[in-house]
Amino acid sequence: MMRSMYSAVSGLRTHQTKMDVIGNNIANVNTVGYKKGQMTFQEVFSQTVRGAGAAQGGKGGTNPQQIGLGVDAGSINTIHTKGASQKTDDPTDVMIDGEGFFVVTDDTNFENRYYTRAGNFTVDGAGNLVTADGYKVLGYRANDNGEITETYGPIVINRSETIAATPTKTIELRGNLNPANAKHTTDTIIKDSLGNSWVVEFEFEKGTEENTWKMSLGNIKSQDGELEITNGELAETTIRFGEDGKIIADDLDLKLNIPSQNGASFGEDGDITIFGKDNPDSYNKMTQYANDTDLKPHAIDGNSSGKLTGFAIDPSGTVNGIFSNGENKALGQLMLAKFDNPMGLEKMGSNFFINTRNSGEPQYGTAGTSGFGAAKSGNLEMSNVDLSMEFTEMITTQRGFQANSRIITTSDEMLQELVNLKR
Repeated sequence: MMRSMYSAVSGLRTHQTKMDVIGNNIANVNTVGYKKGQMTFQEVFSQTVRGAGAAQGGKGGTNPQQIGLGVDAGSINTIHTKGASQKTDDPTDVMIDGEGFFVVTDDTNFENRYYTRAGNFTVDGAGNLVTADGYKVLGYRANDNGEITETYGPIVINRSETIAATPTKTIELRGNLNPANAKHTTDTIIKDSLGNSWVVEFEFEKGTEENTWKMSLGNIKSQDGELEITNGELAETTIRFGEDGKIIADDLDLKLNIPSQNGASFGEDGDITIFGKDNPDSYNKMTQYANDTDLKPHAIDGNSSGKLTGFAIDPSGTVNGIFSNGENKALGQLMLAKFDNPMGLEKMGSNFFINTRNSGEPQYGTAGTSGFGAAKSGNLEMSNVDLSMEFTEMITTQRGFQANSRIITTSDEMLQELVNLKR
């Protein structure tokens, strides 16, 4: 009789533990990146009243007789299924759409690493991408040219960062020359190495031979018209078209040379490519049809300097800086980690996990590669708690607790009857 009472006590304790797990799940139903706990039961050892017996003579064998001595917690696992997505439109909010954890640290040497699914990040006063508790988000750094390197460290979004001016190195001619016209003048804007703008004119004059045009250099002036370059050079070139109106590109190679002006250089060593014989795209967009003349040169590259005005995180986790001159440059790339056994991770509070001997070593990478999920900026992963399931578990746990408490009261009544036998 005492065995039933102690078994019921173990049942009360175990059901209370399960209710604690359920209560914690429900309390975190709106916690960003929370992973629910799940508890299972297992029986404790049993008392053997009689062992199993083998068959003897004409009798068959007998089974063992055992009385169980209660229940205990079998496991309390963390379930790492993906939670629902909540759109926030905040560029610092990031969700991993698949496998992986963000890597954060509070150590200047980046040795104390924590792992989290909660991507509700912010930018601190120094430009570091940090968690709500100030832990720095680790990622792969970018060099001055915006190329991602293998060096890792905190993701830094420096609002005072500037991008250098770049000179125009390529001009591309696009459009049509009407053979009925005798002359066409057009221009484009190029940049020097300091980001100054210059207006370059080109003149096209109908040649003496059929389907030919002579191209020459016109004026080169600053965009405000106050300065003029008179020593630019462009070899006079004859452009030939076939009877089908398409350009004939035999040995077509042309560069515009502009010497340095006022401490600024142009192109690549002063040369700006217009036609490249190894680059068909530099000339095959020119035609000669009986349509309107709309041929115009386009500066393919070159820009003035710019300041960082914003940033965006793409699906690969790359933080792209947006500059005032319209250019984009990578500032870094989020580092992700995955584990052979995510259930083996240990919770540390603040939505953080640490690796253990049973989780396996962290495997680092980037979003969208090697089995890692894609990064979704402007979204947050919510808790994976299912309230309907939790309430169902709560009902069965409550009934299990009541049943075990009834065992205690019933055992107590039986003991009372036993005591009353003496009366």
